[in-house]
Amino acid sequence: MNLKDIQNLIKFVAKSGATEVKLEMDDVKITIRTGDSVKTVVQQVPVVPQMPQIAHPQSVIAPNVTTNVPTETPPKDDSKYITIKSPIIGTFHRKPSPDKPLFVEVGQTIAEGDVLCVIEAMKLFNEIESEVSGKIVKILVDDSSPVEFDQPLFLVDPS
Repeated sequence: MNLKDIQNLIKFVAKSGATEVKLEMDDVKITIRTGDSVKTVVQQVPVVPQMPQIAHPQSVIAPNVTTNVPTETPPKDDSKYITIKSPIIGTFHRKPSPDKPLFVEVGQTIAEGDVLCVIEAMKLFNEIESEVSGKIVKILVDDSSPVEFDQPLFLVDPS
């Protein structure tokens, strides 16, 4: 089926008053939808025959393997940034309390000794202070997330 045939089919469906037409041929699948706003959608997808799945004994099935794919990509040249890591295990908090402002934000300039966050461990809130001066490039942990010892929390540009 060529483009001219598809265009003629769209015109025919629009004139007929049908709201949806599906056409499936050997290697082409077309769906044309029309509505009050006369919106037409053409979808051309090659049809691939599916192979039936064969049941395997439980002992043959491979274990589930998951890969961690980061949702955000870190800045290109990390070598010039300093990573501030968690000194303890606990829950990371960006604010001293829910009604207070954030300790730091991306783009903010910090000095040595500034409080960056608190980590709650065994009902104690431990203030994490910066050991370097610079600018916050990235916050690597979401608020109220659990953190491990030595887990990266912030990227700081010391320049």
